[in-house]
Amino acid sequence: MRRPTPLPQPPVASRAAGEPASRSRPARGRTEAGRGAVAAEGRPVADAETEVEVDTGATATVIPLDGPQPLPPATGAPGGTDRPPAAADARSEDVGFREVWKAARARRRALRAEIRRFTARERRRRAMWAGAAASVLLLALGTLGAAYSPLFAVEQITVVGAEQLDARAVETALEGQLGTPLPLVDESAVKAELVSYPLIETYALEARPPHELVVRIVERTPIGLFETRAGYTLVDAAGVALSTTATPAAGTPLLSIRGGADSDAFAAAGQVMRSLPADIRAQVTEVSATTPDDVTLTLGGSNAQIVWGSAEDSAEKALNLAKMMAARPPAEVSTYDVSSPDVVVVR
Repeated sequence: MRRPTPLPQPPVASRAAGEPASRSRPARGRTEAGRGAVAAEGRPVADAETEVEVDTGATATVIPLDGPQPLPPATGAPGGTDRPPAAADARSEDVGFREVWKAARARRRALRAEIRRFTARERRRRAMWAGAAASVLLLALGTLGAAYSPLFAVEQITVVGAEQLDARAVETALEGQLGTPLPLVDESAVKAELVSYPLIETYALEARPPHELVVRIVERTPIGLFETRAGYTLVDAAGVALSTTATPAAGTPLLSIRGGADSDAFAAAGQVMRSLPADIRAQVTEVSATTPDDVTLTLGGSNAQIVWGSAEDSAEKALNLAKMMAARPPAEVSTYDVSSPDVVVVR
């Protein structure tokens, strides 16, 4: 059998539109240059051995026989953007300094708004504390202003604790403080007036709003009389001279102390007299001592003596003496010896 004569191959048309068919190449597999051109266009290429080119007269069309088909380029991908490059370049050129500045300013405003939103609670708390502090300050200023105003001026002076002193005389001496606001009372002026009263041992000032000033005084406790050339001087346990009279005051014992008011014997005698109960101290007519260890008391009426000894354990001695005198009155005895606090000897 004869082999059929092969048909002549049609000319290969160019891929570019309008290219004449005379420039087409024979219909066989694509060359390496053709495959590179298709790949450069960004389209998937089919196997070069499975494609043929058909000339339709004006243009040549490549028809793949099998294998994967070329995919259309994606919108927005490289080589497949949905807008012309010229429009994108014009848009990028329009973004200038003004737009950047506006964007930065908007960002700062948004940041400040967030900061204000998150710090609102802190601001409310600070405002609450500031209001409370301002209220306390205004209250304090108002109180001080009222206290130092004539609304709280001294209109009445009251002396408390005066027994031997004339309380009315002390109040009259302090009348210079009348009309002075209570916080502005001159304590040095009050002290200068009270120093002239030797019987006052200590004092304290007390303000009673709105108009009263209270003076609390503690009087000295006299323990006896020293006989001097000027008369009889009344002294307390500290040796302070309270008054001097020509005749001895009734109910006040005479002091016969070696060394006078500056001696240790006088200090012991003063401590003994202060430890005695009031009813026994009122019966003492004489106190004598040559040393701090031989204090002796004389009771009026019966002339009974109390041998006290030293001033040690004076409180316990006074308690035992009161019990013994209740059991055996001074009219029945001549001596009470309490020099030993544990044993009371009666003669």
